[in-house]
Amino acid sequence: MTLAEDNGPERGGDDLLAAEYVLGVLPADERQIASRRIDAETGFARLVDDWEVSFSPLAAAYLEIEPPASVKAAIDRRLFASTATVATPAESRGGVWSSLAFWRGLAAAAVAALAIYVAVPILNPPVEQPQARLVASLAAEGSDVKYLAVYDAAHHEVGLSHVSGERAAGKDFELWMIEGKNPPVSMGVIPAGATAHIVVSPAAQQKLAQGAVLAVSLEPAGGSPTGQPTGPVVAAGDLKSI
Repeated sequence: MTLAEDNGPERGGDDLLAAEYVLGVLPADERQIASRRIDAETGFARLVDDWEVSFSPLAAAYLEIEPPASVKAAIDRRLFASTATVATPAESRGGVWSSLAFWRGLAAAAVAALAIYVAVPILNPPVEQPQARLVASLAAEGSDVKYLAVYDAAHHEVGLSHVSGERAAGKDFELWMIEGKNPPVSMGVIPAGATAHIVVSPAAQQKLAQGAVLAVSLEPAGGSPTGQPTGPVVAAGDLKSI
């Protein structure tokens, strides 16, 4: 099997299913099934809890965002400046709440405020940000090697969680990026351990952000000597937005 051929790995194992549930990448029907299993199966619920703890550091990179203060300030100025007029004797007798002029002024101010609210994003469009997180379940039929990969566009790195499967003695796992029919591009040897981080080169960042395929091959210690995969593909998967 080549890297280009292995674009549709099957999911396998409750541990991987629990991780995908926590990441929110399961199709709607599979997510409903997983939700029911959480309620009914203590073991599966424990797996979900474990993955929530493992992935909790990802949330630390997200900051709370508030609407621009200038919008509310502009609305306040329009509303209260328009209504702060001197009342006529008739308005004084009837009270401001029964004043037709007051309500007309308030309506005009509301329309103006709405125009400001709509215009602010047009005049000051938000800067387009790259996709914050992309995730892939890496697995392959006939292989017990499974990884979860998360591409962090903000920090330009791929985080890998080793779910199952061991490398053979004297061998290393190497991570590859596949873009369409182009030859695989090495992203580096995957360090041993439960988690690993691989820095993404500037040339690969845009391609990953568009949702490339990630694959893992088994290579000699230190990685492929040729710059192309020399061993079997043991896991692969498409990057998808969270």
